[in-house]
Amino acid sequence: MNSLMSKKYQVAVDGFSSCGKSTLAKQIAQLLGAVYIDSGAMYRAIALIALRNNCVEKDSVNKDCLKPLVENVKIEFQPSDNHLILNGEDVELEIRGKEVASHVSEVAKHGFVREKMVKMQQDYSLTNSVVMDGSDIGTHVFPNAEVKLFLTADPEVRAQRRFYELKEKGMEQPFEEVLENIKQRDEADQNREIAPLRKADDATIIDNSVMSREQQLEHALQIIYVKLGEAL
Repeated sequence: MNSLMSKKYQVAVDGFSSCGKSTLAKQIAQLLGAVYIDSGAMYRAIALIALRNNCVEKDSVNKDCLKPLVENVKIEFQPSDNHLILNGEDVELEIRGKEVASHVSEVAKHGFVREKMVKMQQDYSLTNSVVMDGSDIGTHVFPNAEVKLFLTADPEVRAQRRFYELKEKGMEQPFEEVLENIKQRDEADQNREIAPLRKADDATIIDNSVMSREQQLEHALQIIYVKLGEAL
């Protein structure tokens, strides 16, 4: 595998929310020496911009308000801890909150937002091997990625994981609310008009409902080694 470390490639990790896509993608990137890009955090950053600039009206987003902000946005990832830097500000903690989470799908469905984010994501891969997670990486951002993984798990399992994650961060939320948010995200992500969540035809499904993180990583690496060995 060492001979592959010097070659440029793309690994797409797609799937439903709270499936551990970011954790897995980070682990893969670290082991392969690739750059990790959290695409979901990028959309959360746009949701934060919308909220901060009063572009949210009830449950919808004012496109005229948000569009000029998106056109001029600068999003970077801090090398030391991969925190998202929005226009020069570390907003990693803020973008993980409940209010931002509840507006991500609404923001992400707008074409001008996705166009900007996809362009930024593709630019990241021009000079680096990239591992990126999201909901449309293998189908829309990197349709020719050498490796495509699609993560899934039962909604109740994902809600339980998210519940404990929030609790650890001091942002406790009733389990029923977390589960409902998961189901709403699933519905919105799969039915948005632009780049909906779906498994790419050549993606490998990983159902991690009963997998530990270690088991998931081992399984994913086996898939990746075979795919990269065939492609490079």
